[in-house]
Amino acid sequence: MLRAVAKDALAHLLAKHELLVMPCCFDALSARLIELAGFRLTFMSGFAVSASRLAQPDTGLISYGEMVDAGRDICSAVSIPVIGDADTGYGNSMNVKRTVQGYASAGFASVMIEDQLAPKRCGHTRGKEVVPMNAALERIRAAVDARDEGADVLILARTDAAYTHGIAEAIDRACRFHELGADITFVEAPRTEADLERVAREVPGFKMANMLEGGDTPLLKPSVLQEMGFHIAAYPLTLLSTAVKAMQSALRRMAEGEHPNDALISFEALREVVGFDAYEREAARYREIDLS
Repeated sequence: MLRAVAKDALAHLLAKHELLVMPCCFDALSARLIELAGFRLTFMSGFAVSASRLAQPDTGLISYGEMVDAGRDICSAVSIPVIGDADTGYGNSMNVKRTVQGYASAGFASVMIEDQLAPKRCGHTRGKEVVPMNAALERIRAAVDARDEGADVLILARTDAAYTHGIAEAIDRACRFHELGADITFVEAPRTEADLERVAREVPGFKMANMLEGGDTPLLKPSVLQEMGFHIAAYPLTLLSTAVKAMQSALRRMAEGEHPNDALISFEALREVVGFDAYEREAARYREIDLS
């Protein structure tokens, strides 16, 4: 999807004020499966990309170059808007601007910048820290400036301050991010349903909630989140966790001398998913052309 088209498509979805259920992807194939299942947008999860690409934890080990490269493949594989996890922006304010510009060029509809102290870590793990308020605002200002200077992308501003400073500080930061011009805000890891209600009530504009199975935030139904006032419900690790469990099960059965035939999709269906049939139809078109 062309970047301006992607940004406009996401803006159009948000303008409907209906909760968008957003399974998160980790590569081009998972993104395509999300689109084929009928979902209207996806998110490239930093945790999931770090796990699938490097088999490493989400602790700041994966680089800007690796993330934007993965994102380019993902955005090219689907026609739905993709939001990209850009962590802390990979450096100072000038790095943030370059990151936003690079993600926009890769085809993302939106870029998420957060206020963690580098090296960042998964929002639902212990030991994370955030930068002071002024430094957090500086990052979001740089991201918004990059957007306004020509990067056709929406800015998703995330704060992890609820863990370190409490929910009131996190809400204050999200409100300040909105004032600076962030298109979407995201308070990570509220610990109670009451905290989620406060975020939805007190933070203006479009808001995202993160539904991580086994994480710090209560796992609420989409209908509840919509009633609260959220606009996006992200499921960052549902597909990765499902895939890992399925592969472990298949490998265990193979190690025991069996074969997981009953757990496989058909070869025909797999060919269709990865595009063999579409490829053959397109190739046949050229074979039929008489160039003499």
